[in-house]
Amino acid sequence: MIVVSNTSPIVNLTAVGQLDLLQQIYEKVLIPQAVCREITVVGDRGPAVTEVHTPEWIESKQVTDRALVTALQTEIDEGEAEAIALAIEMGAALLLLDERRGRIVASHLGLRFIGLLGVLIEAKHKGYIPAAKPILDDLVVKAGFWMSQQLYARVLQTAGE
Repeated sequence: MIVVSNTSPIVNLTAVGQLDLLQQIYEKVLIPQAVCREITVVGDRGPAVTEVHTPEWIESKQVTDRALVTALQTEIDEGEAEAIALAIEMGAALLLLDERRGRIVASHLGLRFIGLLGVLIEAKHKGYIPAAKPILDDLVVKAGFWMSQQLYARVLQTAGE
């Protein structure tokens, strides 16, 4: 299965020491070069800076359809635009994407996507983590990941906790 990721899932999972969940669930994850730059160059992203080049299972790919990226950038940022374009080019089965505007665009283009919280639910259901709650709490405290109390409760309910 081909999986493409935007920046947020990688940075946030790295911040809480759970980046390996992506490998356990999906085996290999593709990222476009803009996402690689966002993780490693733009600002201080914490632990992701050192880890994104370490795992062999995260592969950076060049997007060839620059016209599509340019068109998408009228609505979303470069990383999201390249992630969506790469998902289309590669025929990805899944796009890892958290940002609302990016999800709207991906949905209009017929792409299947899941966010970081969906990844945690999947990891719990597949037995890769014993509980989602400690990771959710770490995401809020350590990574500064924002979610409403309603969403927090819904994630725990869906995860069976």
